Amino acid sequence: MSIVETERPAEQEKPALAPLAWKGLSVITALVAVPLLLTLGAYGYDPDELYFVAAGGHLDWGYADQPPFVPFVAWLMDTLFPGSVYALRLPSLIVVLIGVFVAGQLAREMGGGRKAQLVSAGAYSIAFFSFATLLQTDSFNAFAWLLVSWLVVRWVRLRREGLTGRSADLPLLWAGVATAVALQVKFLIPVFWVALIVSVLIVGPRAMLRRPLLWAGGAIAVLTTVPGLIWQASNGWPQVEMARVLTAQDEILFGGRLMFLPRMLLMTGIIVGLVLFCYGLWKLFRSPLLRDFRFLGLTAVGVIAIFLISGGRFTYVAGIFPVVFAAGAVQLELGRPAAWWRWLTTWPVFALSAVPVLLALPLAPASSIEQPTAEQMQQEVDQKDLVSQVINWNDWLKQFGWPEFADSVAKAYAELPPEVRESTIVITIDSPLAAALEVLGPERGLPAQAYSFSGGFGYISTPPAEAQHVLFVGWDEQGLKDLFGEVHPMGAVEGERGTLVGTPIFFCTAPHWPLSELWPEIRTL
Repeated sequence: MSIVETERPAEQEKPALAPLAWKGLSVITALVAVPLLLTLGAYGYDPDELYFVAAGGHLDWGYADQPPFVPFVAWLMDTLFPGSVYALRLPSLIVVLIGVFVAGQLAREMGGGRKAQLVSAGAYSIAFFSFATLLQTDSFNAFAWLLVSWLVVRWVRLRREGLTGRSADLPLLWAGVATAVALQVKFLIPVFWVALIVSVLIVGPRAMLRRPLLWAGGAIAVLTTVPGLIWQASNGWPQVEMARVLTAQDEILFGGRLMFLPRMLLMTGIIVGLVLFCYGLWKLFRSPLLRDFRFLGLTAVGVIAIFLISGGRFTYVAGIFPVVFAAGAVQLELGRPAAWWRWLTTWPVFALSAVPVLLALPLAPASSIEQPTAEQMQQEVDQKDLVSQVINWNDWLKQFGWPEFADSVAKAYAELPPEVRESTIVITIDSPLAAALEVLGPERGLPAQAYSFSGGFGYISTPPAEAQHVLFVGWDEQGLKDLFGEVHPMGAVEGERGTLVGTPIFFCTAPHWPLSELWPEIRTL
């Protein structure tokens, strides 16, 4: 059986702008919001969230692993609502909920009516539902890409309607502003623009590249990125090294280039998202209804190709999903597909597609989260890298045990003689551990400053040269003896549940080299 479509007459190929489907989009937004609002703070901090909060306490123009936007948001939310995991995650939820309306608006700008808007928003809601569950860079990055896509499509629609002049080109300027924000989240959106510009040169509309406001917006994006680039340059471009580290991790965790496309397609959303993405991408190249947006299909292919060839993560391409969803939704509405093909837009199919993302919510009571044995957590993991490896052992388990972790370190710290304790610093094997001690430690009597030579924290601060006493969390005893003259076990992290239970704690003295000089040598990403 083949897909049969009947295109509408030529005079109807460019429909007028339909009303925004406020009621339907509001219903979809509510359906997304309710389960998330009920479960947003079910467990504890995610390790990355702790890092964001702590990094936000050291605000700078950049960090080794990312620009400053998300750490700033984390600092702001933690300042307004101290210690609230629920409040910390609200910004991610808010941008995803706004994205529901923008996804609908995207289909509207492409010529879609009520049905196309709801299909586009529904597919977006399923694909990006998980982006609202934690404070994460992906939430804001994907939203910025969505805004840029919508603004570019809006410019095409205004041009198609015959509007000219500065007001018609304003969407291109605002696209530059949205790009400037995206560059404060991740350095990924230039890939979108490179692919888009090449696509426009190949298939048009080349008039876009002659619009002064496009380049004015680009100038805004570049200028606002300069401080971050200066920070990167002055610190040896750690973001470049971080990209190599992530590529290596991707090979191990996600199958690298071999699994890039399967994982990307799975990420679009089972059933609705997957089918709509493939259908929309195909129709962007084939349908007369979408001829004016053909460059976006080529842009999507270009983005996928660039990240695939360069070894980027499959998650990096999520920002192109909404525009392809919208194209597919518009084609389904206006292209009059065969009756059997219309099953894709029925509510039972959307409901079935939503089941996997709903089941991924933290619905189970904390007591039912199984604590693995030490043997299970240590399988195929080198002892020195135990903490940094098992911190990703279980998505839910890693949200438990952070208060107990801080309690255990505080207990060891309190056991030191007062005169020693005053000059003792705390170093951890991994960034989230140091972050947890900065966020949760001061109220337990720990120093406000913690250190870690691994990950982004290694670039946030360096131990003082005069430091002679160190409470070291998470490394093995023999490795520490290579760095310090004396190493004394101080117990281990206690707790009922969490990936850090059993992590060793040591008191170290007499470093063989000043820690400030040693730091650049042992610092890793």
